[in-house]
Amino acid sequence: MPKDFGHGTTADTYMKLLIVESPSKAKTIEKYLDGEYTVRASVGHVRDLPKSNKKAIDIEGGFIPHYEISKGKEKVVHELQELAESAKEIVLAPDPDREGEAIAWHIEELLREDKKVKAPIKRVTFNEITKDAITEALKHPRTIDTDLRQAQEARRVLDRLVGYDLSGIIWQKVRYGLSAGRVQSPALRILVEREREIRAFIPEDYWVLQANVQTKGKAKITLTCVEEPRDRKEVDRILAVGNKEDWLVKDIKETEQKRSPRAPFTTSTLQQAASSRLSFSPARTMQVAQKLYEAGHITYMRTDSTTLSDVAIQGISALVLKKYGKEYLETRTYKTKAKNAQEAHEAIRPTHFEKESVGMTEEQKKLYKLIWERTVSSQMADAKVLKTRVVGNVTSDSIPDFTVTGSQVLFPGWLIADIDARGEDVELPAIAKGEALKLITLEDIAKQTEPPNRYSEAGLVKELEARGIGRPSTYASIMKTIEDRGYVEKIGRSLKPTDTGEVVSSFLEQNFMNYISDTFTADMEDKLDEIANGDLKYKKVLSDFYGPFLKEVKEKQKLDKATTLEKADDKYRCPKCGSTMIVKLGRGGKFLSCDRYPDCDGALTIDGLEIKKDEPIGIDPESGLPIFTMIGRFGPYVQLGEMPPKVKGKKQVKPRMASIPKEVDPTTVTVAMATKYLSLPRTLGQDPKTGLDITANNGRFGPYIAHDGNFRSIKKPLDVYEITLEQALELLAQEKKPRGFQKKK
Repeated sequence: MPKDFGHGTTADTYMKLLIVESPSKAKTIEKYLDGEYTVRASVGHVRDLPKSNKKAIDIEGGFIPHYEISKGKEKVVHELQELAESAKEIVLAPDPDREGEAIAWHIEELLREDKKVKAPIKRVTFNEITKDAITEALKHPRTIDTDLRQAQEARRVLDRLVGYDLSGIIWQKVRYGLSAGRVQSPALRILVEREREIRAFIPEDYWVLQANVQTKGKAKITLTCVEEPRDRKEVDRILAVGNKEDWLVKDIKETEQKRSPRAPFTTSTLQQAASSRLSFSPARTMQVAQKLYEAGHITYMRTDSTTLSDVAIQGISALVLKKYGKEYLETRTYKTKAKNAQEAHEAIRPTHFEKESVGMTEEQKKLYKLIWERTVSSQMADAKVLKTRVVGNVTSDSIPDFTVTGSQVLFPGWLIADIDARGEDVELPAIAKGEALKLITLEDIAKQTEPPNRYSEAGLVKELEARGIGRPSTYASIMKTIEDRGYVEKIGRSLKPTDTGEVVSSFLEQNFMNYISDTFTADMEDKLDEIANGDLKYKKVLSDFYGPFLKEVKEKQKLDKATTLEKADDKYRCPKCGSTMIVKLGRGGKFLSCDRYPDCDGALTIDGLEIKKDEPIGIDPESGLPIFTMIGRFGPYVQLGEMPPKVKGKKQVKPRMASIPKEVDPTTVTVAMATKYLSLPRTLGQDPKTGLDITANNGRFGPYIAHDGNFRSIKKPLDVYEITLEQALELLAQEKKPRGFQKKK
């Protein structure tokens, strides 16, 4: 009797097996193939390098990687092998990029290991999950592209070699547990360089001058000076002349301008647009786009090409003619700017242009709308805009011109499909050259020049692409990695390097600049592309890199510890010996250490508070344990009892801890205050409906109550130490307010 594999599938010798990456993609494809194929998913990668570097790569043997079945994937691999044993044809169809090619190769290797698998194994790719695309792809099977697969393998091995060796030396010379990466470290360096620019920036005073005037027709307009004086004397001169003399319309210039549509989305430009318009992070954008792709709504979302297929252009043309009219249609081709872009790939576009709205969630609908608008508008006529510039001045023309600009859309063109790109019309009143103007007020607004902005995630993606660092599939993971490692924190939309991030980047810049420079990273990306194209060999690229790299790493073993950052401000003195202080990096961030350390262990927080070691502030009257005030990663806290020593093989039971409120000076904390802080979390009682506990506690973002995974902030006048069960139940009954940035409607 044939073996049952679930989903109505039984193994028989006439079965055709198609293997893709994701289960949702498998379901979509299976519907299109009318039962001709059994479709299964590998659920991403099935093999990877082991965590231990000792057996991961055979360097002497020619950088041969040793792969193991990924943890948790044994069941998936076993099912694929059992199905393959009974199949008459096996087709591998992971995504159409290097990563997909590698997954296909790993699956083939595992199936070949099973001697019972006799069927031929073929590879197919498609750029969209539609019936036509899949049917067409199955007509043109091929073998695994060895060059493409080896390019992915070279990236994986290269990243492991760089990450392992650089991380090892950072553990020794900076702090245990830190790490570095071939692509993440240049990204971090770019953020740190910007932070240094911001700190070094010296603001300058300047003035914006505005003349509020009235026209002959009694309309009021505001003219702004074309110059922004840095000198107060010049400001006073302009004000004196402007208030004394009569004003007139010196000139009116009307120019008709064209606004051309933008190219269809690549991975990078989609992430940037989704960030600015939808407030999506790059990682969120890719997650949502993945769902749209797997459901068959858009083409493959990892691409650096702006090319559209002839079929797509025909589809857009038909839509534009029907929806907007002949005058709105203008087909175009866009040249891809990205170096070594794979022109065979398409831009990200809808698969069915007649569908203006699709998606299972609001996020999917918003992102699809963005993609639809950008793609359709890319094949439309230029917009025509009339710009009107009114120039005003005093009759003697002895001060800089004052101007105002109006704009009016004469023909919307592509803006009719992408309304959010239009902006607002600025209409000016009817006015003539030489017309007298009545000055109402002349204002000077004092301002200061501002430092460059920190990068947002979208801005960093744009910068990485411009410098040739990374590729479409890596941008989102770069952001996630540097945030997860604690090297960067998000402040609003901005990325700010942490103390740890700055120290790690400075250490790498001082000692391994060759390997985290733009040039090296971009050149290595080019070499990986050349492996993919068959122009370079895997072993040569890795051996040319690794020999000099390893030599440099070994030379740096002689370096001293690099936790000292700089000399502290002279106003800070060692609390024990009065000596000067230096800024150092600890596990909790920057702190001030006596420059005589280890002879003197005096220390202060970065704000100048004394850090006392092993000196309790008193004894807890209830437990008899000592109470300490400590400084941690998230600020000062109190601790009940000493930290027990680590014992190998046993779980360390940490003492009870509680945050000290931000408004409290840690040096003033008494035993009574500490016991109050340590009373958290408080169990207020049980919810009468669920019977589960309701607790009150203090967290990173302030006081809160918690019940069965449901949280509410405690706002004044309520107090976390005094809130009652009844008050907590009232808070939980209130609708939860959404967190984060809410776009104005």
